[in-house]
Amino acid sequence: MPPVGRPRTFDMEAVLEAAMLLFWEQGYEATSLARLREATGLSSASLYGAFGSKEGLFEKAVEHYIAGPGSVTEVVADEAVSPREAVARLLHGSIDMQTDTSHPRGCLVALSGTVRAPEPGEAGVRKVVAARRAADRARIRACVVRGIASGELAEDTDVDGVTSMIHSFLLGISTQVCDGTPARHLHAAADAVLANWDVRGH
Repeated sequence: MPPVGRPRTFDMEAVLEAAMLLFWEQGYEATSLARLREATGLSSASLYGAFGSKEGLFEKAVEHYIAGPGSVTEVVADEAVSPREAVARLLHGSIDMQTDTSHPRGCLVALSGTVRAPEPGEAGVRKVVAARRAADRARIRACVVRGIASGELAEDTDVDGVTSMIHSFLLGISTQVCDGTPARHLHAAADAVLANWDVRGH
């Protein structure tokens, strides 16, 4: 049965890819509707018709990012991988992704939220990226708990302290990358974080 209503005349994946790259490079606040129209090829009417608002497009662009480059963090939730190895892949994989020159540097989730007092739409933007950070933190915490249960970490390990150590490093990668810190230095720093995990396991 043919779809009801007027069919879309644009490639949704291509539009989200273009919007994602623009938000990633410039951040939400600095990305104007004019630049979004230029990058996506959509008119204002099409953009609002498909996404409702700039905020709505941003939310879909973040989902596109999470399903694409941002999926590198999903490994920490893979229970088929040992907890330490999951954290190692999380950190080193994130460094590789964020220093990849085929797209903007850093992490869209860490960099794209506005820092000034938010307008109504920007409050929603903060919630979108904050929710992703909270989800990452929860997965890291579950991995730490799994590390204790498996004997990789001592029973008296400070779960929230180790979680904060790993999550803070993960979020800090973007700043370091944007400041020009070489990837090899970041990988060495990740190894130092993992060495702390190893110490706690003995």
